[in-house]
Amino acid sequence: MDPVTSGILVILALFVLMAIGTPIAFALGGVALGALVLDRGMSELTYFGETFFSSIASFGFVAIPMFILMGAAVASSPTGRDLYRSLDLWLGRMPGGLAISNIGACSIFAALSGSSPATSAAIGKLGIPEMRKRGYPDGVAAGCIAAGGTLGILIPPSVTMIVYGISTETSIGRLFIAGALPGLMLAGLFMAWTLLACKLAGGYGTPSPLAAAAHQVKQNVEGNLKALVRVVPFLVVVSGILFALYGGVATPSEAAGAGAFLCLALAILVYRMWQVKPLTLIMRDALRESVMIMLIIAAAEIFAFALSSLFITQTVAGAIADLEVNRWVLMGIINLFLLVAGFFLPPVAVIVMTAPILLPIILAANFDPYWFAVVLTINLEIGLITPPVGLNLFIIKGIAPDIELRDILMGSLPYALCMVLGIVLLCFFPGIATWLPDLIMSHS
Repeated sequence: MDPVTSGILVILALFVLMAIGTPIAFALGGVALGALVLDRGMSELTYFGETFFSSIASFGFVAIPMFILMGAAVASSPTGRDLYRSLDLWLGRMPGGLAISNIGACSIFAALSGSSPATSAAIGKLGIPEMRKRGYPDGVAAGCIAAGGTLGILIPPSVTMIVYGISTETSIGRLFIAGALPGLMLAGLFMAWTLLACKLAGGYGTPSPLAAAAHQVKQNVEGNLKALVRVVPFLVVVSGILFALYGGVATPSEAAGAGAFLCLALAILVYRMWQVKPLTLIMRDALRESVMIMLIIAAAEIFAFALSSLFITQTVAGAIADLEVNRWVLMGIINLFLLVAGFFLPPVAVIVMTAPILLPIILAANFDPYWFAVVLTINLEIGLITPPVGLNLFIIKGIAPDIELRDILMGSLPYALCMVLGIVLLCFFPGIATWLPDLIMSHS
């Protein structure tokens, strides 16, 4: 069977399995195993287990469960609540300030947790009901949280950047720095659209009630300031981790281990989480997400190996490389491919399967690999707020079940266009992603 036909059958089989609700890891692994057995015979079963486990045997992958544990400690504590309250103190009284404070809270919580679903859930539980109570449109209230949550895979420390670094053998520290300014740029674009959307809807909602007594206002200010003080230690830990990585003091795995321990200790000390139950929940959530991601990585590696064995990868890469087109047209084709892949697959799976294939093509077209990592990640962010997978959309639906899914989707789509605009800006001004890494790494 020729590689093109094999590729079509493999992709169709994968889509059928996902359409009937098969978990991503099992769909990838099952299709890969079936393709290898059909191509090489039953003897391939002997090597399947060895290949599966060797794909996640890299020491660099230790950083993933450690960063996830760090994020679980933050997400399971009242840090999101305190962060929201402290930002609402400074921004909530200005027109549209509550929505802006939600996006700001998402940006900071994304850096603390490194998880898009955790960010959407933690900030959305507080922000969506409050925005609706103050008169913000349902679409804006849901959309800004869904979009703000996507920043969790871009703003450092990011698990997806670790996976990209290991898959392409690029510097994880440099990848983290490359994602910082684009993450802030996206947050700024989200804020700008939120203000415009509120104005088009006929108002910004009402700030905190003006009839509140003076002593009540003072109490609120004092409470919110105390909330800010409780958040600061976590921000210091994340800043220390990034400094250790950028300064070459520690490897990503070492920094992640230290960060996980310190955030867990802070959650216990700051929020007095001494009981066994909350600690058990933190460990359970971290274990569940770590196993899920590692299973997807292993299965995606097997899937990529199967595609290579059937010469599908080489055929696709050769076809792309043979396109005698302008390099920006080539980049447009790659972006379209990543966008479609992100609609159906989680970011980790897309990166593991495609990054090693696309990197040589990117380098041959004279694009910066760290700039491309940011562009790739933003493409995958779009997939988190667009159907059919749209993980963040369903998280928001779970938080606010009385908001129609259609309203959540329509409220989120303009933010997806903001991300497309972000990619365009990165194409015109690649220094947004490359300037800071060049500045810091050249002096480290």
